[in-house]
Amino acid sequence: MTKILLALVMALTFIGCSSKGEDLSNITPKLIVGNTLTLKLNDQFEKSQTLNANTNKIIFAFAKDSAHICNDFFDTKKPTYLADNNTQFVADVSAAPSLIRSMFILPGLKDFKHTVLLLDDKAIAAPYRKDMDTEKIVLVSISNGKVLSITTLNSQKELQEAIEAK
Repeated sequence: MTKILLALVMALTFIGCSSKGEDLSNITPKLIVGNTLTLKLNDQFEKSQTLNANTNKIIFAFAKDSAHICNDFFDTKKPTYLADNNTQFVADVSAAPSLIRSMFILPGLKDFKHTVLLLDDKAIAAPYRKDMDTEKIVLVSISNGKVLSITTLNSQKELQEAIEAK
């Protein structure tokens, strides 16, 4: 029975993968110092969210490992930690096959008490990923929607220091 379930999961994983890829090489990056940034993304509960007027930091996690660092850290804080620090969190789940996203990733994200804005489409994620170090946590500092700086972070300690810096 275990072998059958394992084979089924593997088959479904490969069905969810697509070898067809859109050519996203001519995408204009959105995360550029000086650019005005607008966000309209769904959160983990499929509720549409926009960039809050008082937001001055946006945390982007483009890879599984960086998302785990962020979510594990935020899960140790009170539910209002991000809002209290004028910060929003965006996780890119677009690389995962749709079946894996819908069966495993999204249900897991619903367990978090903090809001997770989702980049769940490769075409929508591409301009945010362009020219970024996608293996690291990306911190975008903004004022009135304008990008002031972009830095990368590697650990929960760096994440906390960056978020709580005034």
